[in-house]
Amino acid sequence: MGACGDLAPLAHLTAVLIGEGEAVYRGRRMPGGEALRQAGIRPVVLQAKEGLALINGTQMMTAIGVLSLLEAENISKAADIAAAQAVEALRGTRTPYLGITHRVRPHPGQMASARNLLRLLEDSEIMASHEGCGKVQDAYSLRCAPQVHGAAKDALAFVRRVLEVEVNAATDNPLVFAAEGKVVSGGNFHGQAISQGMDILAIALAQLANISERRVECMMDPSTSDHLPAFLTAHGGLNSGLMIAQVTAAALVSENKTLAHPACVDSIPTSANKEDFVSMGAFAALKSREVVGNVLRVVAIELLCGAQGLEFREGLRPGRGVAAAHDFIRGAIPPLEEDRPQAPDIEALAEMVRDGSLIESVEGVVGPLEPAYAG
Repeated sequence: MGACGDLAPLAHLTAVLIGEGEAVYRGRRMPGGEALRQAGIRPVVLQAKEGLALINGTQMMTAIGVLSLLEAENISKAADIAAAQAVEALRGTRTPYLGITHRVRPHPGQMASARNLLRLLEDSEIMASHEGCGKVQDAYSLRCAPQVHGAAKDALAFVRRVLEVEVNAATDNPLVFAAEGKVVSGGNFHGQAISQGMDILAIALAQLANISERRVECMMDPSTSDHLPAFLTAHGGLNSGLMIAQVTAAALVSENKTLAHPACVDSIPTSANKEDFVSMGAFAALKSREVVGNVLRVVAIELLCGAQGLEFREGLRPGRGVAAAHDFIRGAIPPLEEDRPQAPDIEALAEMVRDGSLIESVEGVVGPLEPAYAG
């Protein structure tokens, strides 16, 4: 409920500290006391008020939120990389990312994403090859990438501020102020700030996945891909190419539309109506984790498709940042010549984003990309 803190989940955790409950140790579920014994840990002997302090706070929702935020910040950078790679594969233009546009609408995240895209596309032979081609404007999913990615960056910056306060906060009740000689019953255990932050994180990431999937679809269709082969396979007919990868992205995006519905606007009274307005913070945090996993894989699919699209651009070198990403991807995942199971490729790319290795490889060439909390 996120009402009087994360009471029940934290009670399960704390029970193990005192030798009760259950735990998993080295892959085996067992009584909490036995798990402590095998790990060589003595049970904690609680003193006055310590039991309440361990369960009467927002530690669970906050911890899950921090994990989600750190992955989301990696995904935000990877989304800029994926978008730049898609721009190259689709023979788009860098003009919408020029600073002159963003200075007159100076949202910090928007400006950061635009600068990232320009840096990633620098020295592109592909872009130079189609200057003056007569194309008027790119699709919104390319042209408006800074505006959409940037709005997500600004949302993540807000979530970071909330979590930085919360991890350094006292959320017990009552609070003991020894210096003042006061014991105060308050409401710091209430998880509304975290609940709202987790819902905002889920909404922001869902939008990143939405626009990412649209760029993937642009690469599937020759009528929108500037004549890339259908489904990015040179051997159509018996080969379906990356068709099902796009279907997977579409399914994950659709799932997110339900998961991104806010939990923080809900409440249900508990505890004989004493806890009459609750935050649903744990639920907001848990479903945000699902959204993070879904978006991670959608961005991985875009990276996979963009890398494949570049194989058909006549051997021209993309921008320095895009080339670094493409080279890193190809170090682990070969081009798709004939159909093969795509799940291993998607999972490999998702792990490259999650562990930061793809981002590090690109930043080693173009310098640090601006993160979600750039100001």
